[in-house]
Amino acid sequence: MTSHPTRALIGLTPYRQRLSLLLLFGLLLLVFGLSLSIGSTHYRPWQLWQNTPDALMARDIVLSLRLPRSLAACAVGGLLAVAGALQQILLRNPLADPYILGTSGGASVGALLAMLLGMSTAVINSSAALGAGVAIVLVFVLAGRDRAINPVGLLLTGVAVSAFCGAFSALLLSLAPDGLLRGMMFWMLGDLSGAAWPLALAGLLILLVLLLPLLRDLNILALGRQSAHALGLNTTQLHITLYFFAAIATALAVSSAGMIGFVGLIVPHALRLLLGQDQRLLIPACALGGAVFLLSADVVARSILAPIQLPVGVVTAIVGAPLFIWLLRSHQHRSNPYG
Repeated sequence: MTSHPTRALIGLTPYRQRLSLLLLFGLLLLVFGLSLSIGSTHYRPWQLWQNTPDALMARDIVLSLRLPRSLAACAVGGLLAVAGALQQILLRNPLADPYILGTSGGASVGALLAMLLGMSTAVINSSAALGAGVAIVLVFVLAGRDRAINPVGLLLTGVAVSAFCGAFSALLLSLAPDGLLRGMMFWMLGDLSGAAWPLALAGLLILLVLLLPLLRDLNILALGRQSAHALGLNTTQLHITLYFFAAIATALAVSSAGMIGFVGLIVPHALRLLLGQDQRLLIPACALGGAVFLLSADVVARSILAPIQLPVGVVTAIVGAPLFIWLLRSHQHRSNPYG
C-alpha cells in the first residue's frame, strides 16, 4: 500500500502545527508590546494608564504614532512573507523574493512620479498601486500565455521589467529637487511612518482567506508540476492564481510602506527549515513570522540611533544580506526542497 503523495511534505503532527502557530502568535504579541513601549522615549505599559501629564503625552504618542506604525509593520511584513512563500512555490526556488517579478519596480515608478509632481500621500499610495498593477499586466503580457506558467520564462520577464523600472526610478530621482529628494529616498528605503496600514491589513486578511482552500493544492504542487498534473491538479490555473496573489500582495506592501527587502526571502526560508514543507502550516506561519520580523526591525530602526529614525528597509537589508549569502551557500550544498 503506497503512502499519500504529500506525506513526505508533512513535517509536524496537527497538534504540533497548532502549537507552532500559537507560539508564533505569542511571540508576535510580545514584540508588538515592545514596539509600543520602545522608541526614542521608552515607556513601561503601566505608565500609560496613570493620570499625569507625562502619561497623557505618552498615551498620545503610543496611540497616534506607534500603534499605527506597529500595525503597518505587521501587515506589510505578513504580506511580504506570504508573497515570498508563494513565489518560492511558483518559481520552484527557495531563494525567490517577492520583488523578483517586477511588481515593486512598477510601484516604485508610480510612487516616485507622484512625489515628483507634488501629490498628496493618498495619491502617492494610489500611484504606487497603479504602477504595480501595470507591471503585473506587463510581465504577464510579455511572458505570453505559455511562458507565464513556466518558472524560467516568468522569472526572466520579471527581471527585465524590474531592471527597466529601476532605471526609470533612477531617472526620476535625478530629476527631483533637493526638497523632495530626501522623502523620495526614504520611501525607496522603506518607511513605515504614515503607512496605509488599514488597506495593507485588510489585504493580508483577505489574502489568507482566499488561500485557505488552496493550501492542499499547494502541497501537491510542491511535489512537482508533472506529479501534480498526474494527480489531477490544474497546474496552469493554479500557477496563474499564485502569480497574481503574490503580485497583488507585493503591490499592497510596496504601495503602503515603500521598498522593504529580504522579508519575503528570509522568513519563508527560515520557517521552512524549522516547520517543514506543509503549506497548510507554512502560509499562516509566514504571515505571523513576517509580522514578527518586520516589527522587530522597526523597533531597532526607531531606537538604535534615537532620536534619529532609520528607514526600516535599511535594517532589514543589514540583517537580510548576510543571511541571504549564508542561505545561498547552504543551498548550493543541499538539494532543492521543490525538486
